[in-house]
Amino acid sequence: MSTDARPNGFVHHACLYHDDEEFLAMAVPFAEEGLDAGEPVLAATTPANIQLLGDALGERAHALDTADSAYFGRRPVERVSALLRYADRGRMSGRPVRMIAEPVWAGKCARQIAEWKRMESGLNVLLAHTDSRLICPYDTRTLPGHVVEAAWATHPGHVVGDLVLPCGTYTDPEAYAAAGERPLPPPPASAALLALPVSLAAVRRFARLRAETAGLPGERVALAETLANEALTWLVARGAAAGAELRVWEEPGAVVWDVLATGAGAALPGRFAGFAPPGPESSADDALWLLRTLSESLDVRVEPGGGLRLRAVCAGPRVLTQG
Repeated sequence: MSTDARPNGFVHHACLYHDDEEFLAMAVPFAEEGLDAGEPVLAATTPANIQLLGDALGERAHALDTADSAYFGRRPVERVSALLRYADRGRMSGRPVRMIAEPVWAGKCARQIAEWKRMESGLNVLLAHTDSRLICPYDTRTLPGHVVEAAWATHPGHVVGDLVLPCGTYTDPEAYAAAGERPLPPPPASAALLALPVSLAAVRRFARLRAETAGLPGERVALAETLANEALTWLVARGAAAGAELRVWEEPGAVVWDVLATGAGAALPGRFAGFAPPGPESSADDALWLLRTLSESLDVRVEPGGGLRLRAVCAGPRVLTQG
């Protein structure tokens, strides 16, 4: 497979496959080349595809690392962390790594799908420092057209068999993320309000009260306190906490935490800030990673009228279990 030209040591391709044969035509040579070179090779895809690839590789399949894609990072922030951890194996071994990592789209709501699309584009930035080759398979038999279109826009190239061809609609990641941002609906009039600045202790008390009122269990009350604490910490680090307002409300299946800051530091961070775990050197945006980890989705926007809005959507309390 012709993937030797690797800008910044990282290659990111898509594979839009229509049947099992097309998946194998990509996966088998990609895996065999890596195994021949002594490189770590990961196949994070569906159980059916793992079985197909294992059967095709025969005894060589024992050298392949595998993961069910549904559990290889359930959310974008977790998927980025999983990819970075595997890429780090190459740094420790002195060899590049190869990864087949299939995104999971089925069953996701529109907000989650938009976050996954943005993450796919962001990988071109977030993994640019790694020495790794990543192919993201897309099963066109089951995917909606807008997801397939996004694959062309978020990957510089696509793989057909052992050939790599350019994606004609590939878009710069920052431009892609900016184009995908939609105005956030205003908070409902019924939202609970806390005006800032106040002490971190007051913010945590407010978060605990709202979480308990929403019926969250004890451990998630503690997570809500942490989320509110980290949101204020991030705003303080950016000099934007003055004049901020924290609002909380419930939606079906979710609790929403919304902060609008109008301080002097109310400027948009990088659009992929917080997707990768903090590095050895501290940054004002390190708290964003924890906020993304604690929430189902996180939006950071500059409001049309001025101000920086941070909105975290977290899983709601009313989840029924069958005993």
